[in-house]
Amino acid sequence: MDTTDTMKKIHFEEYIEDYWDIIVGLIAIVAAIILHQYGNSYLATSFAALGIATLSLTVSEVAEILSQRLEEPYASFVLTFSAVIVEIILLYIILLQALHDPKVVETVKGGIISAVIVDMNVLLGLAVFIGGLKFTEQEHNKETSSTYTTILLVTALALLVPSLLNQTEHNESVLKEVSMIIAVALIFFYIIIFIFQTRTHTHFFKATARSRMFRLRKRQEEGKEVEEVASVYIFERFNNIGNFITIFVLIAIISIGAEVFATDGIKMAKDFGISAGLAGLIIAIIAVAPEIATAVKAAKNDQIQRVVNIAMGASVVSILLTVPILLGLAHISGINLFLDFNPLQIGALIMTIILAWKSTEEGQTNYFEGLSHLMFFVCYAIIAAYY
Repeated sequence: MDTTDTMKKIHFEEYIEDYWDIIVGLIAIVAAIILHQYGNSYLATSFAALGIATLSLTVSEVAEILSQRLEEPYASFVLTFSAVIVEIILLYIILLQALHDPKVVETVKGGIISAVIVDMNVLLGLAVFIGGLKFTEQEHNKETSSTYTTILLVTALALLVPSLLNQTEHNESVLKEVSMIIAVALIFFYIIIFIFQTRTHTHFFKATARSRMFRLRKRQEEGKEVEEVASVYIFERFNNIGNFITIFVLIAIISIGAEVFATDGIKMAKDFGISAGLAGLIIAIIAVAPEIATAVKAAKNDQIQRVVNIAMGASVVSILLTVPILLGLAHISGINLFLDFNPLQIGALIMTIILAWKSTEEGQTNYFEGLSHLMFFVCYAIIAAYY
């Protein structure tokens, strides 16, 4: 093989490596639409899920490029918001199925809580476990995890209010009113947190000097040299506006796949007798998959601060924004969505937050702490499947 053929082969392999997710995602979405038209709901759901997950990975990659051009906490904001938008779209399109089948509401509520469970246990646990195996211990700003776990505990207790009232003799109108009040309170709480995070206490969400020196020392010990390489990835050549437009276009395509996933997925769940809790967990895993890939990559690069920001930041946004937005959209669509989560969901949420607080409180993580989160998730998944 001559030099020209070798170079062509290298460029082709690089092209596949860079753009496989877009290629697979677009093909999967088109296949899902065709299969849906022919009434093959099982394959249509599978291909739609594949398309959503892979194109969401592209969204995550583009968001990662944007985040690299920004400083923390703005960098993690871009990553978490890009993922949460996909989550909201996916859950809302599924929620619309409640117009024909009211039981779908329980699946959506399961998806809301499961998104946090997956973020805090699968994403954080897997990244911490893999990072711990590679670096033994990794350091982050303990003020970050302390602040986020406090926020999450307060929001979990806020969600407990309508859940407790549901155990009393109050009618649906009271439950709806209380859910709306809690939703407004969550939005107000988020505004305060946003100011706290981006104006008055930005240092709480940045990597500490100690952790930066820790990473530098690791690189020096391993004798690694950083070389500047010209990027060939097309999205890195785009300016910020171009990348934001790219994200919106990809999300629009994902929405098409979400429509197929919602319509045929609900039918498939009924046919297989999948519980609302397990269905919600599957939805959450699909929505959070790109964040998991980003977090694992960050952990391998000894960027555990970014992992904590993504996992906990996404969890905070999932509750403080996803819940009020979905509640508002449900009201506009004439669907009764209340915040009366069941005991399993609220209990698992509170226990997850306590576990995250204990595993990150010292500003250091290791593979055992990551394994603890993964073990908790396995237990939750088993209960969700049979609850």
